[in-house]
Amino acid sequence: MPDNPILDTGERRINEAVCIDTKRIFDSCVSKDCLEDLRVTFFSRSQRLIDEAVTVKTRDCTIEEVSIDVEEVPFNRGFYSVDITFYFKLCFDTYAAPCTTPQVAVGFAQFNKKCILYGGDGDVKVFVSNPSSEALDCPVAPQYTNPVAKVQAVDPVILATDICDGCDCCVPVCSSFPQSILHSVEDTMPSCGASKAILVTLGLFSIVQLERDAQLLIPAYDYCVPDRECNCNTSNPCETFQSIDFPVDEFFPQDRENNGCSCSNPCDSSDDSN
Repeated sequence: MPDNPILDTGERRINEAVCIDTKRIFDSCVSKDCLEDLRVTFFSRSQRLIDEAVTVKTRDCTIEEVSIDVEEVPFNRGFYSVDITFYFKLCFDTYAAPCTTPQVAVGFAQFNKKCILYGGDGDVKVFVSNPSSEALDCPVAPQYTNPVAKVQAVDPVILATDICDGCDCCVPVCSSFPQSILHSVEDTMPSCGASKAILVTLGLFSIVQLERDAQLLIPAYDYCVPDRECNCNTSNPCETFQSIDFPVDEFFPQDRENNGCSCSNPCDSSDDSN
């Protein structure tokens, strides 16, 4: 039996316990949201393509921006309300007539959600030295220890796309977008008198967590020294290229795995009457 079972892992002996300053996750949650009938906002050129189209197909949808606001819950100490606004960018293939080349229309949609998570207590002001401020004899601004919200999400899944008459659509159009989105659009003129409206249904997976600076005591085995030498042979680019494996998966996609499907093959049916 080892002298100190806490310090002996059986593989590598713990050298010492060290204190580190890092981000600690105090609370987190997982969301699986079905966003039904989000109205897509188009600017003038894209809205004109939508109005003139006889067929509209959704090409893709990406998360363009995320706005996060954290506020303390007044009636429950240590808990915080996290308000999240997702801004989605959607691309549509519009067909003005059958069997024609599609024109791409770009639109945006938004989704708001709120969750309450535990972020711990702490009203400490942290002052960190800054070489530039010390050289100029400037005071150091404090950093507050409020929890920080982090949102992780993948691009949503497009579940449905509906076209309806603009006058009959009761879903309002989003009128405010971040400046980063407006700068990415060539034509930012608002569309007036739209005759058609696009409603999309999206599936969104996300993880929300609250982090706070914390000092943690962790076991340390040794300094992390790389045990692999750097490959610095760049004098002959052809030799470097020859050492790269051929990307077989890019040319020949993998077959879909049979994950426990008990469906019978009609070609393998047997006659039980014999």
